[in-house]
Amino acid sequence: MREEYKVYYQKIGGLIKDYRRAAKLTQAQLAESIGKSTTFISHLEAPGVCKTPSLDTLIDISKALCVPLDHLTRVDG
Repeated sequence: MREEYKVYYQKIGGLIKDYRRAAKLTQAQLAESIGKSTTFISHLEAPGVCKTPSLDTLIDISKALCVPLDHLTRVDG
């Protein structure tokens, strides 16, 4: 991952966390619904961790949260 992109991944993780909470899902429930571990979701959402999800994973998350994909990637650049 390019250093200058870390802030984008952190913002995407924050958006995922916000939408997950709005959907009243736990990290474990979201993880199970997309076939990932709870640790993966935790790292994805953690503000100090820059987890880089694949596009496939972002699509899976958007479907699980019933949120359009572009809503998960709306970050100011």
